[in-house]
Amino acid sequence: MFVAKNWKDYEVIDCSRGEKLERWGKYILCRPDPQVIWQSEKKNPLWKKLNGHYHRSKAGGGDWEFFSLPKQWQISYPLGENGEDRLNFHLKPFAFKHTGIFPEQAVNWEWFYRLIKKEKERREKSGDKTPIKVLNLFAYTGGATLAAAKAGAELTHVDASKGMVSWAKENAEGSGLAASPIRYLVDDCMKFVEREIRRGNLYDGIIMDPPSYGRGPKGEIWKIEDSIYPFLKLSEKILKKDALFFLLNSYTTGLQAGVMQYMLEELIGKGRNGKVSSDEIGLPVAENGLVLPCGCAARWEKAES
Repeated sequence: MFVAKNWKDYEVIDCSRGEKLERWGKYILCRPDPQVIWQSEKKNPLWKKLNGHYHRSKAGGGDWEFFSLPKQWQISYPLGENGEDRLNFHLKPFAFKHTGIFPEQAVNWEWFYRLIKKEKERREKSGDKTPIKVLNLFAYTGGATLAAAKAGAELTHVDASKGMVSWAKENAEGSGLAASPIRYLVDDCMKFVEREIRRGNLYDGIIMDPPSYGRGPKGEIWKIEDSIYPFLKLSEKILKKDALFFLLNSYTTGLQAGVMQYMLEELIGKGRNGKVSSDEIGLPVAENGLVLPCGCAARWEKAES
């Protein structure tokens, strides 16, 4: 499993009976998690000392219950081997249990951060001033964008939500990346890729973190089981033949790691010198030493020369 184990400001303290107990900085939240079907005893006293609790409704959705929680606060992630490239995130509880960041994604940030940084150093030593161009699709509040930018890449950040793109800009500013070469776009990801194909633009790396279901700015429907294969096929056309990496992430329980690996091998790996790996993504649970599954990821990366 790909495990995000380098957090300092975040941890899963415990999980049981459909809920996970988390520490976000100094605040304790309880949120539902469909993967937590076991019913172990909730022994940790922090279950009764919550700052916020998201209650899921039987009819769908749910509501936050707040006890002592600010409208917004900040946590950091120590990116890099020695934590030298710190990422700062503004958090706030909003619709459908979210806080503005998916902490399990840190294990992916570390992966492509290393690839980009190594390639950046190689190009600088050889006198190659060509920028490393990375495209982040379904980019949300920008965790992956910030990680790639810290490594030295030029970013194109695309999300259909204007609010999420604005939030990503705030996170970039808080992480010292306000002046970095990041292009932010509020757009339907598929239509953007189609235009990039027509324009002939190519990327060294593509990060793709699609929702299970969603709508574009003009009501375009995205359903991952129906849309992901043709979208990967389109996206391959804007990935350089000597590209560095391609990342596909999914929270959909029905889209297994092996399925994602097969798609990347067929659509991304053919004609490129590299390898595909895939696995579940997880977060360590402090109370019992287990790892909580949080989705799957498939990674293609260029073979070392």
